[in-house]
Amino acid sequence: MTVSTKRATPQRIPTEALLDTIIDSIQDVKGKRIVKLDLREVDDASVDYFIICEGDSTTQVKGISDRIYSRVKQELSIMPSHNEGKEYARWVLLDYFDVVVHVFYPETRTFYDLEDLWSDAITTEYQNL
Repeated sequence: MTVSTKRATPQRIPTEALLDTIIDSIQDVKGKRIVKLDLREVDDASVDYFIICEGDSTTQVKGISDRIYSRVKQELSIMPSHNEGKEYARWVLLDYFDVVVHVFYPETRTFYDLEDLWSDAITTEYQNL
């Protein structure tokens, strides 16, 4: 039996709906320090947006990434082209082509400091719920 799943392609991603669903999913499970980096005007950026957030524990990091995955799949019928990091849950990445989600453990986020690395991006911060 073959199971068919829709794979996201750049032409089919409803970007605003995807961004809204991702942000709402993070807030659903009390993700913290949520930031959207708009990279569309940044030279050498391979994606349009980064969504960055963190959880207080590796369990929460995994929970946040699971919630994003589930809601985006269920509500938008989009699967990430790639995901990694769930095994140790220090940095989970979900790649939706033009939108890449980074769910961090706090110390890992500080170490990699993506916000500083991509400081030319337009930054939008979202409140913790």
